[in-house]
Amino acid sequence: MNSAAAELVRLLTVRGETLAVAESLTGGLVAAEITAAPGASKAFRGSVTAYATELKHELLGVDATLLAQRGAVDPQVAAQMAAGVRKALGADWGLATTGVAGPEPQDGQPVGTVFIAVDGPFTADSTATGGGKVASLRLNGQRAEIRMESVRSVLALLLQQLASEQTGNERAQDTEQNGGF
Repeated sequence: MNSAAAELVRLLTVRGETLAVAESLTGGLVAAEITAAPGASKAFRGSVTAYATELKHELLGVDATLLAQRGAVDPQVAAQMAAGVRKALGADWGLATTGVAGPEPQDGQPVGTVFIAVDGPFTADSTATGGGKVASLRLNGQRAEIRMESVRSVLALLLQQLASEQTGNERAQDTEQNGGF
């Protein structure tokens, strides 16, 4: 089990928030990492593995014109996948992975091109999502290595978002849980 996944489940549980995942190149590996963590059922809503391009539109609401013009390996596609799975599964947070694990290039993108995204709750004073972020990765290695690094990176991206939004009360709870005062 991934310690990042366990920490993610712990933080989401403390915050009373939930997570959904949309996966393409990782094919369910992100969901597998999260559900390997004890207590995952308190925070994890589910996942959609939209490996085929048309499923990104049909199940996750990714813009069909965007997919037709740019293909599935695109930062906007990743962002729309994260927002779409969040909405479809009724979660506070959505994660997404899309990219090229190989062995061949796809949509004009070389092997190792990956886009990961997180979409989060609306802030009270904003009409935009408070947690929306996309990261571009250029990974080296074999197919399995690219996929596992994509999993690690998307979990780290959400952990980073959660840490940057942590309130004073949540920090106090965390300190108490870890023996501090």
